[in-house]
Amino acid sequence: MDYIKRQLERKFIKLSGFFKAVLVTGARQVGKTTMLRHLAQGQGRTYVTLDNLKARELAKSDPVLFFQTYKFPIIIDEVQYAPELFPQIKLICDESEETGLFWLTGSQQYEMMKNVRETLAGRIGILDLYSFSKSEKDQTVFENDLDFTLSCFQLRQKLVPKTDVLDVFEHIWRGGMPQVLHADSEQRQEYYNAYVDTYLMRDVAELGGVTDSLRFGKFLTACAALVAEQVNYKKLAESAEITQPTAKEWLHLLESLGIVYLLRPYANNALKRLVKTPKLYFCDLGLCAHLSMWLTTETLMNGAANGHFFENHVVIELLKRYAYSKTKVNMSYFRDANAKEIDLFIEENNRIHPLEIKKSANPNSREVKKFDVLKKTNIEIAGGGIICMCEEVVPIDANNCYIPCNLI
Repeated sequence: MDYIKRQLERKFIKLSGFFKAVLVTGARQVGKTTMLRHLAQGQGRTYVTLDNLKARELAKSDPVLFFQTYKFPIIIDEVQYAPELFPQIKLICDESEETGLFWLTGSQQYEMMKNVRETLAGRIGILDLYSFSKSEKDQTVFENDLDFTLSCFQLRQKLVPKTDVLDVFEHIWRGGMPQVLHADSEQRQEYYNAYVDTYLMRDVAELGGVTDSLRFGKFLTACAALVAEQVNYKKLAESAEITQPTAKEWLHLLESLGIVYLLRPYANNALKRLVKTPKLYFCDLGLCAHLSMWLTTETLMNGAANGHFFENHVVIELLKRYAYSKTKVNMSYFRDANAKEIDLFIEENNRIHPLEIKKSANPNSREVKKFDVLKKTNIEIAGGGIICMCEEVVPIDANNCYIPCNLI
């Protein structure tokens, strides 16, 4: 299979030229190793994975000997298995002027990240990689920054075909895991079965001490049923026959492994935060569709949950785009006492882009009236609108547009 260029490559190379170590975190099988090995071609860089038990044992018992055996510059895969390496990496970094000595991959579990940040502060850049976004699969490269203005979208529109609902839902149903990109439906189903049974169960057992695979399987399915909704711990606990504190623990475990993304509610003194509950999204919708037993693109596209899956798709596409871009943003959602909700706030440079997400190709323009809640505050409102299935960008008013989902 031909290598597909990752949008994180630009940022990774830049950080590797600045820091002595760079860590790429993300869920299993999203392509972390493939990307690093591709970028390392012709560099003579050593490669070692701590999935190899002998290498792991050496790393844990004798870090000094480990680096005599495996010379740097080096790629170390699954570095979370040997936190004992971090003090030695720090020493090597401090003795050398060279950047990019260590390229590391690992899952973003809490203990490891705490360890990395404490031991390697100032010496390491940390990046997140997710499964393929739709624009990566389509190999679409937008040169301009996403600023939600009409002119920004008009420029982007020239580069991509018109939105096609079947094409969007094919991406949603299939998911972005590298191994399923060209799989038929049977192979895809077996892949996700194995992904849950092998990787997820093994990781959660090692990290969180979760040994009841039957209940954990029920918990995963219950999470998939709540996609794009506020987290309901009571419902999750009842579905999996566990306690609510356990449900909370398991959900945060899935978040730390990069399986789910929890979108926090917006917090600002001017707008009293009336809800504290996050909304639940899957980082890879193929896994979510598999857990929800949507067996074809068509059944998912025409099914009762299609709006929720579309919302999840938009939120995660934006999450991926900003994880790989130069711009740092905060993403949140807003809900007030009257359950008036705005699907997404993108906050950058103290300005907010308010966004609604609708599966329709022709949503009601009155949806943007909700954004008026921001006018009562001193928050600066920037361009926003309704991200939907429309074929081309159309202005709603001076600030907002109908935004085709393939332009984000």
